[in-house]
Order: sequence, then structure tokens, then C-alpha cells
Amino acid sequence: MSPQAIEIAGALLFALAVAHTFSTRYFERLAHTRTAHAGLWHLLGEVETVFGFWALLLLAFMAVALGWSSATEYLDSRKFVEPMFVFVIMVIAGSRPIMQLASDAVGAAGRALPLAPGTATYFLSLSLVPLLGSFITEPAAMTLAALMLREVLFSRNVSARLKYATLGVLFVNVSIGGTLTNFAAPPVLMVAAKWQWSTAHIFSILGWKALIAVLINASLLTLLFRRELRAGALAVGASARRVPAALVAINLLLLAGVVLGNHDPEVFMAVFLVFLGLAEAYRRHHDRLMLREGLMVAFFLAGLVVLGGLQRWWLQPTLTNLDENALFYGATLLTAITDNAALTYLGSMVDGVSEQFKYALVAGAVAGGGLTVIANAPNPAGFALLKDSFDHRAISALGLLAAALPPTLVAILCFRGLDQSFAEVFDLSAWLRWFAALDRGFVFLLLLPFVVALVGIWAASREDETK
Repeated sequence: MSPQAIEIAGALLFALAVAHTFSTRYFERLAHTRTAHAGLWHLLGEVETVFGFWALLLLAFMAVALGWSSATEYLDSRKFVEPMFVFVIMVIAGSRPIMQLASDAVGAAGRALPLAPGTATYFLSLSLVPLLGSFITEPAAMTLAALMLREVLFSRNVSARLKYATLGVLFVNVSIGGTLTNFAAPPVLMVAAKWQWSTAHIFSILGWKALIAVLINASLLTLLFRRELRAGALAVGASARRVPAALVAINLLLLAGVVLGNHDPEVFMAVFLVFLGLAEAYRRHHDRLMLREGLMVAFFLAGLVVLGGLQRWWLQPTLTNLDENALFYGATLLTAITDNAALTYLGSMVDGVSEQFKYALVAGAVAGGGLTVIANAPNPAGFALLKDSFDHRAISALGLLAAALPPTLVAILCFRGLDQSFAEVFDLSAWLRWFAALDRGFVFLLLLPFVVALVGIWAASREDETK
């Protein structure tokens, strides 16, 4: 079989995997109605298993079509540093010593706000913590924010509308909140070295706008749901067992070591083993470590790495054939169906591009990073930590998309409008030119998950009507 045929097969399997992420609620429903194979349906209903499942099918297909050695050679050519790092940082950031430190910091900041303690924690979990992602990395910020929101909001009797709105703002704010530095956000990290973007440079062109967008999103959401937040009397639970300051300091140093060694798995895995040893030695100062959740998220990201490696043939030409304005919106849409770090990585392989091209690509990629669970590497971590709070232990992909659209538009307005270039969003001729330039195969892949999602919603509504 020719390499082109393998690439086409990889694109089809990737499209099926994307469609699968929009259909997990259907499999969860099957687990409750078709109990004979409930375990299988429940497995297929777990978003964290989707890309790993389809990646295994891809490897099996390659082994049959090209031989086992070709399949293993392709697997060896993939880099799994990011899934490993997300697993490690998620477990350490979710430990009780780090959570106690984060809660104390948020509590101290919340006392300076004219809000009730629970509401202040809610606001800061959607603003301050995502911005901290620029220093402790986005996966760590997502883990901390999700755990704090789970305690203050998601574990309480609040409306599904508030839960989805909070999830949408959290995903968008974490995606854009890591752009204050050049090492914390995966899509920025992919291009910083090659394009020689320093922290000062990324902050001057993008970071300060992201800061404004994060604060606007968190403020508007808190204001919009102020009555429900006040009626729910959100309260922050105090831990009965305080971790000694010395142990907190040691765990903070271990977290810093993992962040500094994020490029080198030998370094951060060694630090992680030290952390595991200390956690075992001081079990009374640790709750259950999030090993299962971290492994599931790593499996998801590893599957995305395997499937994403065969998408270059259509992604890179699509990016390079767009002008700067169309590229920004195209990247925002593209990142809904693939990892935004993969987009910026492919864009960085194009030589001789302008500074406007670079900005449009990165800004668009981070702006769309909250639209779906696969859009940004930290999203599966937040998904895994919060999904149990939703009906049927599943988060609707279409519900997340709808909830993430308003904060995404705020990010677009800040990234484009603050540069006085937002007027093109109202230019119909520019949109028509952009659509005419798109590859028809790409249009099919872009629309497929949304068509599947709409069919799923229609089928669910028909089922509800017959009950």
C-alpha cells in the first residue's frame, strides 16, 4: 500500500475519532439500555479512550497493510513527551500539599475582593488560576482550577446551564491564559524556539490581550450567574488536616523541577519518582493520587499524537494557502478538530513567513483552544476531573461547544479588535474568499463532527419524545 493511501486511511480514522468524541453520550446511553455489553459501551463512552482506541486501530491497519516493522517504526517516530508530562504534572498538581497552597493563595486573594468567599473562589478559579498557567504550565493550571471548581461549584446542586458555562470559560481561559510567557502554553512552546520568541515578545504581542480576555470572561460569567451563585451560597470547605509547611515547600520544589524539565522526560520522570516516594512515606498528608485520571488523559493525548502524525498532508497546505486574516479564523476553527499545538507546529515548519502570519496562527490556535475536548492538551484533564458532575457522567460535546463560543468570541475580539483589525469579521467578501480557498476535503472533515453531533441531538430528542 502506498504512503498516500496510508495517509488517507489515517485521515478517515482521525475523522471517525473526532466524530466519536461527539457521540460519547450515545454510548453512555447504550451502557444503561443494553446491559449485556454495558462494559464495552461504557468504555466507548469514555472520551479519554477515544483517540487511544482509534490509534490502536490505525496501528493494526498499518501492521496488516505494511507489516509489523513499519507500524512499529512509525510508532517509534512519534514523540510522547507531552502525554507523559501532562500525566506527571496532573498527579503532582492535584496532590493535597499543592492544592492546600493553591487554596490558601486563592483565599488570600479572595479576601481582597468585595465578594462572598465561595463566589470569590469561583471568580479566581476562572481568572487567577488560568493566568498562573503561564508559570506553572497550562496542564497544572487546569488541574488546580478544575479541582477547586469541583469543590466550590460542581459538587453542589447547581443548574446544568451554569456547569456548562463554567466549563466553557475554564477551557478558553486556560488556553489563552498560558500565553503570558513563552514556555507554558503548548501551541506557543512549539514555535518559540524556532521563531525566537522571548517571554517579553510573546507578552507584548499576545499576552496582555489574553490577560484582558481572561478577566472579561471570568467577570461576565460571575456577573451573569450572580443570582444563582448567591442563591447556592457557595462555600469553600476547610481541610481538617493541614499539611506541614516544610512538606508543602518540598512538593512545590518538585513541581518546579517538573516544570523546568518539561522538555526532558528523563528529568521530570525522575522527579516524579521522588514525589511518589515522598507520597508513600507521608501517606497521612496525601489523599488518593490521581494516577488513574492522569493515565487516562495521557492515553487520550498519546492517541492524538499517533493519529495526528498522519494529518500533515492536508493540514499544512491548508494553513499555508490562507492569508493572515483568513489564517486567524481558519486556525480557530481547525483547532476544534485537532490539537492546537499540532497546528502551530505544522505552521512553524513553513519557512519565510511574515510576523503577521506567525501572530495569526498562534493567536487563532489559542483562541479556539476551548471549543472541544481535543482542542488543547490540558482540556482532557479538566474533562476527566469534572465529568462525574454531569448527567450520566458524560459531558455533551455540543454543549461544551455552545458554552465555549461566547468566551471564544471575547478572545477573538481582544486578539483582533485591540489591533484595530476586528472589522474583517463583518466583511462578507473576505469570508467568501476564505471559503472558496479551502480544500473541499478539509471542509468535509471540518463539518463531519458537527453533522454527527446534530444527528445525535436529533436522535436523543426523538428518544425522549417516545418515553
